Amino acid sequence: MIRALIVDDEPLARRGIRQLIEPYADVEVVGECRNGREALASLDTLAPDLVFLDVQMPELDGFDVVRARGADRMPHVIFVTAYDEFAVRAFETHALDYLVKPVNEARFAVALQRARERMRFTEALELTRRIGELLCSHDRRGDPGHATARALALLPARRLVVPTSTGDLVLDIDEVDWIQAEDYYAAIHARGRRHLIRESLASLEQRLDAERFVRVHRSAIVRLDRVREMRSASSGESVLVLRDGTRVPVSRRRREQVADLIRRSVR
Repeated sequence: MIRALIVDDEPLARRGIRQLIEPYADVEVVGECRNGREALASLDTLAPDLVFLDVQMPELDGFDVVRARGADRMPHVIFVTAYDEFAVRAFETHALDYLVKPVNEARFAVALQRARERMRFTEALELTRRIGELLCSHDRRGDPGHATARALALLPARRLVVPTSTGDLVLDIDEVDWIQAEDYYAAIHARGRRHLIRESLASLEQRLDAERFVRVHRSAIVRLDRVREMRSASSGESVLVLRDGTRVPVSRRRREQVADLIRRSVR
């Protein structure tokens, strides 16, 4: 269950968010707050997973609540505002999403799905952290199984799990053409389709086979056997042309490394 807290100084607005939540069996409204001060108190007492936080409130507005609480101690936040101009500030405070009043059902569904995906990713990171701590503990105690566990952890990923609205999609590494950074997500391009995964390119780079995948730019990883040619532009920039015609830029500082890896991959 997702424990949700609604914070808005307008009773009708709070009722509207509650009504939008009602059809979702996996979301439970654990409380409502009329202002920022009530919100700060409820964050401690109710421990919500998700907060629908109004931006414009007297005394403490939504941004003030995040500032007072501390972004690192805030649960996941979806800002609610009457003005679209607050969108940029919302994302600067690490909000999951923002909703513009009056909120419609379709837009609400998109925001809630993003919240689910972020929480699933957070849970996965926490599990990974705990497993890492367990392995370190075993190493210190000389556990006979730790060597095998570490060896398995170092093996390149053979599959990637992509959260979807209906469950999890499992992609074989052989299906992946290239991966692109996109805001807080990575867009995996596989078999002509694009899939979003909540993971950084740096993390994916560590998990992928370095003999098959190369970081060509701060925002792109390419599978080497999908490269058809490497072109140089008059500006001095370089670009990779993939088999399907996709063009992926290559940063100047990575150009020589990428060119060398391409040459080695065809030997």
